[in-house]
Amino acid sequence: MYSPLKSRQTSQDTTKAFTAPDVRWLGCFFFVSIFLSILWGCAVAPKKLLIEGTALSFEADAIISTQTGKSISFDALINDLSTADVIYIGEKHTDPAHHAIQLKVIQRIFDKYPDTVVGMEMFDRTYQPILDRWSAGKLDEQDFLEKVHWYANWKFDFGLYRDILRYIKDHHIQLIGLNLPFHIPPKIAVGGIENLSKEDRKHLAEKIDTTNTRHRAYVEAIFKHHRLHGRENFDYFYAAQCAWEDTMAESVARHPDHTKMIVLAGTGHIIRKFGIPDRAFRRTHKPFKTIYPAPAGGKIRLDVADYIWVTP
Repeated sequence: MYSPLKSRQTSQDTTKAFTAPDVRWLGCFFFVSIFLSILWGCAVAPKKLLIEGTALSFEADAIISTQTGKSISFDALINDLSTADVIYIGEKHTDPAHHAIQLKVIQRIFDKYPDTVVGMEMFDRTYQPILDRWSAGKLDEQDFLEKVHWYANWKFDFGLYRDILRYIKDHHIQLIGLNLPFHIPPKIAVGGIENLSKEDRKHLAEKIDTTNTRHRAYVEAIFKHHRLHGRENFDYFYAAQCAWEDTMAESVARHPDHTKMIVLAGTGHIIRKFGIPDRAFRRTHKPFKTIYPAPAGGKIRLDVADYIWVTP
């Protein structure tokens, strides 16, 4: 028999049976959604490069003029670089993004100044005849690798440098080896310059400056952090660094007066300019600019270079 009361109770029970779990589920869904949105927001939030001592921060691909502390366009960078005779572009040797920056600048500067030359830390000066043949298009890649003893000297994956070197070859850009033979700096680091053979000493720069206190402090911090067995004498270690950088600076100073030169070297050789750039400038008084690639997600001082290029 139909009972309104029983019907209402049954309806209420049914509502409770379905509504209570639904409400709990919706509540859980709401909080899970909020939690996931927070995680997702953190995951996609772009990393930024922070500038020490300031509130400035920049995302990847920004080019920062350290003179103004503001980002500039690539075209503005190229216009600024046009005032320099020597352009230094640093690199972390294993970072493809750094080599992409180097190639991009080389291409644009070469378009404007077809007599541009490229100097590279990756080759020592004794290989200049081989480098000349590469620039002239007279060697294929395998011959080149074997003749410059790439994997005995530089050792990093050639693929990281392939696009740069192919562009140099395809456009017959003069390629200049900057370095001293790679077996010499380790000898200086453990025995000093005075214990080098006459044969080794002839590869060093005529003048080697070990008096820059800021540079010495920078190198000493690296030495203390990476001290290796057999390299306990910092004076020798520092002499090796200076011999290395003054020799490359001397190589830069030898390039013809009427051309622009783009120098590719590790960031440690161009940071704050007291490595290669200032040493070359003392020899030539030619204006120069420095570009320092730095990854988003870290911190850096504005004084590292003329421009900081933020990489992913």
